[in-house]
Amino acid sequence: MMENEELLLLDLKGLEKSPYMLRREEIPDTVCEVISEDERIAITGRIKKLLKEQNAVIVAHYYTDANLQSLADETGGYVSDSLDMARFGHESDAETLVVCGVRFMGETAKILNPEKRVLMPDLEANCSLDIGCPIDAFSAFCDEHPDRTVVVYANTSAAVKARADWMVTSGSAVDVVRHLKEQGKKIIWAPDKYLGEYVREQTGADMLIWQGACVVHEEFKGLELAELHRKHPDAVVLVHPESPAPVVAQADVVGSTTALINAVRTYPARKFIVATDKGIFHKMQEAAPDKILLEAPTSGRSATCKSCAHCPWMAMNSLRKVEQVLMTGENEILVDPDIGRKARVTIQRLMDFTKGRPVALASDA
Repeated sequence: MMENEELLLLDLKGLEKSPYMLRREEIPDTVCEVISEDERIAITGRIKKLLKEQNAVIVAHYYTDANLQSLADETGGYVSDSLDMARFGHESDAETLVVCGVRFMGETAKILNPEKRVLMPDLEANCSLDIGCPIDAFSAFCDEHPDRTVVVYANTSAAVKARADWMVTSGSAVDVVRHLKEQGKKIIWAPDKYLGEYVREQTGADMLIWQGACVVHEEFKGLELAELHRKHPDAVVLVHPESPAPVVAQADVVGSTTALINAVRTYPARKFIVATDKGIFHKMQEAAPDKILLEAPTSGRSATCKSCAHCPWMAMNSLRKVEQVLMTGENEILVDPDIGRKARVTIQRLMDFTKGRPVALASDA
């Protein structure tokens, strides 16, 4: 393990901001829905009736509120990560998909299900990676390097996916980039710099890396994680690869949301330190109710946190807003048909690549 001074220097280095990483004042406050048990029961009852009347299902991300995840499970919907959410929507007979997550997830659902109505509880629910990779700047960057294959992470807009050659998830990124390297390809990677650095380290590929970051994962701190682990030496450290290198370096398991949930379920250890959005704890506790889950540190000597391990945009999803969109039909996600067709090519390329491979298809965030 690295010494404290080394970890602190690396943590501080990670605070250096590029033009494509959000400043603290650009990040909204994390405001979670507060609701009484009586109101929760009443609202979920009304939502269940509306879902049935409209042949609709809820597809929710692991990082959303536990009430939304439970309601999705109870009503024939689905809880997963974004590509798998969209794939479920494609296989479902439902005519309307209520996507509880962030905007790029709604867009991906619409791209794979153009014939269906896709609603979101809040169209302001965005993603720092998506915001930090604007299509005009990114397209110009790609034009400067026409000899490179463009690989983008799922956490991007439909327009950015349409500009790319490949879309990948965190569970498939290493395999795809390794495959492209074996073909002699040089890569443009966007938008998450930490995931890009992890993929480059794992594959040795020649990669130009866009300098975006997730506001949740970039807050995990190597120094404080090492100190917490010393207090709990029996704990298995689980880290999402969107995290900074000093955090990833201490992981027992580096993986997507799906992979981290599976690790809690299958590892014989009783205690886990988890470095990803704490919304995932709901499914982890469902999968292994006897396990002890500890949040990886997001504050300390090297920084103070803003989101504190919970995405402020994910927190914009709520039971009240789900009821509202089902009552009004507002907040429908629409994707330009031409952009949608081009973006679908990049998504389909990944889906074809992962067929028959030991890769978690649904492993993006």
